[in-house]
Amino acid sequence: MLSVLDLFRIGIGPSSSHTVGPIRIAGRFLAELQQAGVMPVVERIDVELQGSLALTGVGHATPKAVVLGLLGLDPETLDPEDADNRVSALEASGQLTLPGGRQIAFVPSTGIRFAYDVIPVLHPNGIRLQAFDAEGTKIADSTWYSTGGGFIASQRQLERPVTADIVPAGPQVPHPFYSAAELLAICEAKGVSIDTLILANENAMRSAGETGLALDRIAGVMMACIDRGLSRTGILPGGLKVRRRAPEIWQKLQSGPPSNEREQLFDWLNVYAMAVNEENAAGGQVVTAPTNGAAGIIPAVIRHYCWDAEDRTARVRKFLLTAGGVGLLYKQRASISGAEMGCQGEVGVACSMAAAGLAAVWGGTPQQVANAAEIAMEHNLGLTCDPVGGLVQIPCIERNAIGSVKAANAARLALHSLEQTKVSLDQVIETMRQTGIDMSSKYKETSQGGLAVNVVEC
Repeated sequence: MLSVLDLFRIGIGPSSSHTVGPIRIAGRFLAELQQAGVMPVVERIDVELQGSLALTGVGHATPKAVVLGLLGLDPETLDPEDADNRVSALEASGQLTLPGGRQIAFVPSTGIRFAYDVIPVLHPNGIRLQAFDAEGTKIADSTWYSTGGGFIASQRQLERPVTADIVPAGPQVPHPFYSAAELLAICEAKGVSIDTLILANENAMRSAGETGLALDRIAGVMMACIDRGLSRTGILPGGLKVRRRAPEIWQKLQSGPPSNEREQLFDWLNVYAMAVNEENAAGGQVVTAPTNGAAGIIPAVIRHYCWDAEDRTARVRKFLLTAGGVGLLYKQRASISGAEMGCQGEVGVACSMAAAGLAAVWGGTPQQVANAAEIAMEHNLGLTCDPVGGLVQIPCIERNAIGSVKAANAARLALHSLEQTKVSLDQVIETMRQTGIDMSSKYKETSQGGLAVNVVEC
């Protein structure tokens, strides 16, 4: 089993697959060079971005991400401002300091190549890294894939033959499950809630105290991101001249809240989600939930429904554990990569996870929680990923706002019924997977179709 902490990763914007993943891949490449004992003779490093990483890499800050990884930075601990300064210094000097202190020439504009013509077979987000010695002899050559949500895999891993549908990963846990049906059956047999079951699995991977503190830290980073997004004004980077709107909406809410509950619900959820995704678009610190492009939905719902409660810690932990459990199903049975599934695999999955978490906080049974997750995804099926200009701004920022409202509504609908919905959670996950496979690549994070070609950049 994967851990829910694998889904909720702290990193930087604007993309988990195009920014966080490449940082980790470049760092892993350096680690391999060290392990192979060839680092002392490395004189040149070449990087080739393939597939979606090439087609939308500029707008997703992928070249910068590769540089950050080569500089030895970790997406979870780096400071965004310091990272920008270090990238600028490297671009000015043309010198990359390798582990151990030795410097080699590296100019990002020539050392990182966009292979627009290469569409990888194993996964759309490919990166090939090569190292050469002083004579130009190739001493290392590896291809990696950024598979969504900050997850990465080497070509060797993905080409490994498997004899079953499930590839075992991670430590043994007391309650392994590989479908929603299995998850619900275990909950019924044990007489426990989904979050209790997930917590037992998590505590098999680390101590209970460490799990709790990790969940609290994730929630804290989410809320800090909202706070920054509510206060920072200006134009987002990238050339589309998209103005930050969350601070203005926030000021209106503070000065004169809407008069009726429905408008108030929409506005609060909207402003919190937009605050996160405007921060993400600016390259700020966010939590993949389960991706950066969909990072605003879960924090928005937590902020509005859990953060001011007296039992905040218990509510938030229940929410994250339940949402994470549902997210694991999507990760294990389909994908959370926009380059594979379109935006249904990002905003759709985040909406489904948030609906499940909220239904649990509201006292829903395991079946009602699964119903909430199913309802949310059912009405995100077919959602395309067609970012204008390759930037995680249009339609991504507003899409998170809409997704947060959908999540709350799905949770409410699920609590009105006791039986399983006609469409099960497993069935909707499989439908999402099949839809993603059938979807044209133009609508899967390549900026080759939809809004990306019908909206003129200016």
